[in-house]
Amino acid sequence: MPKILVIEDESRVAELLKRGLEELGHSVKIADSVSDGLSLFAKEPFDIVVSDVMLPDGSGFDLCRKIREKNETIPILMLTALGTTDDKLEGFDSGADDYMVKPFDFRELDARINILLKRRATPLVEQIEYADLRIDLRRKLVFRGEQPIALTPKEYNLLLFFTRNPERVLSRTEIAEKVWDTHFDTGTNFIDVYINYLRKKIDKNFDTKLIHTKPGMGFIFSNENSY
Repeated sequence: MPKILVIEDESRVAELLKRGLEELGHSVKIADSVSDGLSLFAKEPFDIVVSDVMLPDGSGFDLCRKIREKNETIPILMLTALGTTDDKLEGFDSGADDYMVKPFDFRELDARINILLKRRATPLVEQIEYADLRIDLRRKLVFRGEQPIALTPKEYNLLLFFTRNPERVLSRTEIAEKVWDTHFDTGTNFIDVYINYLRKKIDKNFDTKLIHTKPGMGFIFSNENSY
């Protein structure tokens, strides 16, 4: 039975989350602040963290960063009423794996939790290489040639998705669903924002470009500069 740490300061919402997730077969512990959440996280093993963003003693984004300092692999899902592109980008940059905007359907929440748990359980090879790009999966380090490249958690996950699907056109919808586990909202541009971030880091100072735009279709990861 997956054990979930839920961090939510509104008692009514926390109780609804606890009851709803337990009915779906999960074991749930509740914390109502950043400090209580970190304390529980340090004392007990959890399989996934579900946290609100607005907490009485700090931000859920700061909580996420502190958890990431202690554990790089535990899935973290943010629940919040803040649904702008900037809010989502900050959540992903803080180390969150997924982001759901309130109100939400418990069935979708359960599906996303299960996806994150399954992804964590999937064994990985030690290294991915493509052209002169190398990803050390165990240490989560990225290199082009001998040059190390620092990426945020979501930039890293986006690059992983590209390297696991080379020479294939990837639509914004597919990227949103596979990297962010969310449906692509045509009213936002967060996919393009992240791809631009990634391009500046892995392509800008190199002769061979790896991320190419296919107008009207999406993006392709290739070492062929003819795109």
